Amino acid sequence: MAQISVSTAPTPQGKKGFLGIGFSQWILISMVVGILIGWLAPDFAPNLKPLANIFLRMIKSLIVPLLFSTLVVGIAGHGDDMKKVGKLALRSIIYFEIVTTLALAIGLVAVNLVKPGVGLQIAPDVGSGEEFQALAAKTPTFASVLEHTVPQSFFEAAAQNEVLQIVFFAILFAVALARVEGESKTVMLNWLQSLSDIMFKFVGIVMAYAPIGIGAAIGVTVGKSGLEVMLNLAKLVGTLYVSLVVFILVVLLPVALIARINIRRFWALVKEPWLIAFSTASSEAAFPQAMQAMEKFGVPRRIVSFVLPTGYSFNLDGSTLYLAIASVFVAQAAGIDMPIGQQLLMMLTLMLTSKGVAAVPRASLVILSGALAQFGLPLEGIAVILGVDAIMDMARTSVNLLGNCLATAVMARWEGVLGEPEPETATA
Repeated sequence: MAQISVSTAPTPQGKKGFLGIGFSQWILISMVVGILIGWLAPDFAPNLKPLANIFLRMIKSLIVPLLFSTLVVGIAGHGDDMKKVGKLALRSIIYFEIVTTLALAIGLVAVNLVKPGVGLQIAPDVGSGEEFQALAAKTPTFASVLEHTVPQSFFEAAAQNEVLQIVFFAILFAVALARVEGESKTVMLNWLQSLSDIMFKFVGIVMAYAPIGIGAAIGVTVGKSGLEVMLNLAKLVGTLYVSLVVFILVVLLPVALIARINIRRFWALVKEPWLIAFSTASSEAAFPQAMQAMEKFGVPRRIVSFVLPTGYSFNLDGSTLYLAIASVFVAQAAGIDMPIGQQLLMMLTLMLTSKGVAAVPRASLVILSGALAQFGLPLEGIAVILGVDAIMDMARTSVNLLGNCLATAVMARWEGVLGEPEPETATA
């Protein structure tokens, strides 16, 4: 059976921090302080930039080791299961890719229609605006994209945060590792799992500094752009929530109807884990309840134990939609007019890099940071987005959970084994 690896890193939302104040409360406090400094002392606000840059540099430093370790474990760690249930694995992956592609498409359409980042004026760290405009205006050829995707040196790609090259190397490495038998495979998987666990602890340490970095970034931005920045952030949150509702109605609901899922009964069973995911902003916290709920719904355990944990790595519908909105939001805020071809290439990058990353709080931050670095977009946008990220995290995480529960039911229907449980089974 497939086993999900749950990171043991404590979630910032789930524990009290300094002075007994929780992480989300510190974020809110830092936002208020940053806004006040930027509004009342706009001439002083630029002095806060080094504090924001320290946070951004720490984020950059964790992208490659976390991305590589989680991708390899996510692929190679399921190799044996995919051999045993090849047809189920193939169907699951096809389903995951179609649904996540639709999520990206909805997010891309929404952010281009609403344009929540226009007028925000986030300044890049390095280079002039004209240089970034030129970078975004380049339309890569198919041949150049293919060539650039393949690294000539893993360490060079890692040093330059070339995310697509890291993904390419990680996929080949994982496929090779899946073919290895015996102790070598076990040792390497255990080492990479240990690296992944350590890097999630690293994320926790970095996020402990986040209120300072976020407050500084908000202060710098408000000092430069004025209080209008808050309207942009409200538009960003609204765009995400409306897009997620559209995704549920346009994608998940029709899928459930086509698969002849009893929607009322499905929601009655999934509601509790959905609420846990929404309130904690962690799909992992709701995993045991979600697994029990789908077994009660009539999905055989062999399917639940494969599709649900695999979906936690490969079917993050809410997170992929969020990534589409957030990445283009940063481009808009930086005044970079990205052509649709460049946006589609960035969506391809996001689709690849989001696979295999555990569905824990702030994992999307790593993926988004990597995509921004890949396409030369300013990471200052990350710090600004983080000011309202807790609100967005709740929504996207709950949709991740909902999408994965539906995926298990759809796969059971596709396999022809979805059935109503016996009463004693449902109450066991």
